[in-house]
Amino acid sequence: MRRERGACFMKKTVCYILGAAALTVASPALSSGVQGPRGDEPVAVPRSIKQGVDFVYVDPAMSTVARRHQRPQNWFARLFSGSLGGGGSKTAPNPLFAQLARGMQQYQMTYGRLPQVKIPAGPVLKRGASGKRVQLLRQRLGLPANGTYDEGLFQAVATYQTVHGIGPADGIAGKGTIASLNRGSDYYLKRLAINVERAYRLPQTRTFDRYVVVDSGAAEAYLFDRDRVADGMKVVVGAPKTKTPMIAVIMRNAKVNPYWNVPPELIRSLTAKRIQEQGLSYLKNFHYEVLSDWSGSAQIIDPKSVNWRAIASGKQEPTILVRQLPGPWNSMRHMKFEMPNDYGIYLHDTPHTELFSQNDRWVSNGCVRLQDYRRFATWVFGYVPQATTTREQKFDLPRPVPIYLTYLTVEPSNNGVVFRPDRYGWDALAMPQMFGPQVASAKNDETPIAS
Repeated sequence: MRRERGACFMKKTVCYILGAAALTVASPALSSGVQGPRGDEPVAVPRSIKQGVDFVYVDPAMSTVARRHQRPQNWFARLFSGSLGGGGSKTAPNPLFAQLARGMQQYQMTYGRLPQVKIPAGPVLKRGASGKRVQLLRQRLGLPANGTYDEGLFQAVATYQTVHGIGPADGIAGKGTIASLNRGSDYYLKRLAINVERAYRLPQTRTFDRYVVVDSGAAEAYLFDRDRVADGMKVVVGAPKTKTPMIAVIMRNAKVNPYWNVPPELIRSLTAKRIQEQGLSYLKNFHYEVLSDWSGSAQIIDPKSVNWRAIASGKQEPTILVRQLPGPWNSMRHMKFEMPNDYGIYLHDTPHTELFSQNDRWVSNGCVRLQDYRRFATWVFGYVPQATTTREQKFDLPRPVPIYLTYLTVEPSNNGVVFRPDRYGWDALAMPQMFGPQVASAKNDETPIAS
């Protein structure tokens, strides 16, 4: 790993890179060296960190990637001055940035130059239709106004739907397509600028030999080797209610045959109540064991010695540790790739492989489930670690690997870009961050997914 230049935060701190400035904030877990019982479930990033474009740089070794004053760039000014590339002789912005920047230029040269006329609401428009609204639609898409809903207009509408993530791309101008057209190219250029800004905050070229980018906007992971995508795979990421945060952290080890440590709150609200309903057989049936506490010297204890009723009622705090044993039933299955952070986010295998054949992979509690943990392990280790016991076993990586969890709602394509749904609402959150408070929230303007 190449050493980076600059510094943003001191030892044992977490650096929150905000749109206006970088705040170095002491992290209780890191600064004290002792973390209270939390279990293996993510916790939400504080609301003070507005993740429209803001990253949380967790590890001190990320310090040089974070700029001390990382204000959003004026990508519009650069777009019209022709200086979007922003490269240098030694380093340049991330390759994903370069692709999105080219896409932004292409979008401006195509849809950005079309007449931004409004089309009144009305019936669905399709082949054979005519009238004033069809003429306006033709004009809006750069066709001669005089004409009907002919083959040329059908193809122009279908192409527009494909680019703007409106499905199915059936060439029929329904309510969703008309609403998208009426937003105008400025709205979509702003969304492009937001995504260009996110990509700009990924590592510049020649920063690391190897790193991983997990894009929760696409539910994909990209493995970079010397700034080229060497491999990639589908992932399952956080649901809209339990979003996968935008963080940068370093992965240093992994665990084979991992335990799943039940968070104290779930011990109270789930485990203790299930035991009351089903008896202590619940623990055996679902492969749990109970330990005396959360320390490294904790001992396995008899579940009969625990006052489950008091825990379930909230009269007693659950100081015990309940953990699910390794095995095919475990939610982390064969491997857990650890990257210490205060938000409980990590990468792991999953027994629910059927999810990777589905389009909707935004279903986790925030952690990232890997489509192929063996292929991922081979890339970060050079081999697939094999445990010498049926219990949890830790393996240190030969070299630490930086992991960037980002959120891109625009995908580069051969002809420019394709927009994705803003599932987390972070494009809407970023609008005032990037363009000032006078810009109305786009929360109710999410890209339609139906024509």
